[in-house]
Amino acid sequence: MTIALIIMSTLLGLINVASGLGKLQRVDQVTEIMDSVVLSKQQTSQLGVLQVLGALGLLIGIWVPFLGQAAAIAFVLYFAGAIIAHARAKTPGATYVPPAGLFVLSVVTAVLQLAR
Repeated sequence: MTIALIIMSTLLGLINVASGLGKLQRVDQVTEIMDSVVLSKQQTSQLGVLQVLGALGLLIGIWVPFLGQAAAIAFVLYFAGAIIAHARAKTPGATYVPPAGLFVLSVVTAVLQLAR
């Protein structure tokens, strides 16, 4: 188990807990973004639950490799979907930065998880 794996998994996990809770608590800024990509309140809540559960999977996955690998791969797909959702909705360019950055972080985490 490498220090990089622990750092990346923890960072990605904490970011997704915060983001997921923002969706579940319907924080104004998050609600605006979800509205811009044409997601309902129910879909937004479901994504928030997925993010929190995925974050737990990443954090537990530090000690349970299969769970960490599955969670990291799921986040790669999640953030690829977020980028596609922004592209389909033709949102302004700056709105791509967070999902693109988290996509890259997810890819790095998945590579580290799979390489253990």
